[in-house]
Amino acid sequence: MGIKVLVLFFIGLGGGIAVGSGLVAFLTVLGIVPRLMQLSKTYEATRSYEWSIISGSVLGGWMILAGHTLSFPAGTLLLVPIGLFCGVFVGMLAAALTEVLNVLPILAKRVGFGQKILLILMAIVLGKISGSLFHWIYYVNH
Repeated sequence: MGIKVLVLFFIGLGGGIAVGSGLVAFLTVLGIVPRLMQLSKTYEATRSYEWSIISGSVLGGWMILAGHTLSFPAGTLLLVPIGLFCGVFVGMLAAALTEVLNVLPILAKRVGFGQKILLILMAIVLGKISGSLFHWIYYVNH
């Protein structure tokens, strides 16, 4: 039993290190933190950005592994800013990926919409909003 647990421990540790390294490489290549600091002009908060990413990843991973769920005694009013921050993070991650890969100019050129890039952007934004609203209205409230 002891060797089996030890082997499983090292497999889990190796998998965690691989996934964590991939996440760090992904965030580093995209340059999300420096771009966020540049846009918000908060260069002095570099350590805060780093620690929030690290602590959020570790805490989220630990809660998933331990099977914990969060309950908010303050009610749904507290969920509004949390949902807003989560949406901002996902949106910035998607925008950084799009910016790095130059997806939109290539897509517009291939489809023949070179002069209508604003139309493509609005379609993406409205699609994300519609999908999010559908998810929250249909799946979360039922």
